[in-house]
Amino acid sequence: MSKALNKLFYFLLFFPIVLFAQINESDTLKIKANLSLTGFWQGGNVETLIFRAKSDLSFIPFKNWVFKTNNSYVYQEFGKEKADEDILSLNFLYLNPDRKIYPLLLGFVSTNFRRKIDRRYLVGAGVTFQVLNKKNHWLKFSISSEYERTDFSQATFNRSNYNGDPIINTLRGTIWIYGKYELIKGKLILSHESYYQPSLQESDNYRWRSDIGLELPLWKFLDFKINYLNTFESLVIENQKQEDRILTFGFTVKSY
Repeated sequence: MSKALNKLFYFLLFFPIVLFAQINESDTLKIKANLSLTGFWQGGNVETLIFRAKSDLSFIPFKNWVFKTNNSYVYQEFGKEKADEDILSLNFLYLNPDRKIYPLLLGFVSTNFRRKIDRRYLVGAGVTFQVLNKKNHWLKFSISSEYERTDFSQATFNRSNYNGDPIINTLRGTIWIYGKYELIKGKLILSHESYYQPSLQESDNYRWRSDIGLELPLWKFLDFKINYLNTFESLVIENQKQEDRILTFGFTVKSY
């Protein structure tokens, strides 16, 4: 358990601003932020630890511009041996997000211990379509294109045509679907963020990610949260599974 506490300390150290559920960049508040801490622990004959920290922050740096950053950290340990450590930072800059259709710039940074990813960078641009935008219910779709560089620590993959080079560069297209809904007024909140991200150059290189949360408000600034994360990558190191699923429980602290 102490390792997880150390990981939490480093997460808060590198992302100190997050201490102030998914955020809608079209909201008029100048700053909104939250921090979710969820996990699972089992002791005894089989010791299992899963810990996840996730933060969302949006603010208005200039008139008609909104910057939003989403940072997450996942740590898994089985039998006191580290099984996974995953850092993901999603960063967006939106222009006129109060409109039905508006442009965006994006930049991603990630690492993944189990998948042997030392670094992954993506930069790109796209457009968002606002389908529903109410105070407690909103739904959006986005389409974007990115340049990606992924540095693996090994060069033997499940698809042999990629073998020999640990650095993979490609152009990608991404389809996003994300939203938040108040299912029972003031009692139950559903949020989701999913994307499908194929390479525009190689048909066998694609991935998807689905992040679903169910929150039960306990207080104005505190929710109990159940979180389900499903990720898939078609291109992985040899003998690794392509899909991961994580179910965790915990709390969300909000500034709004």
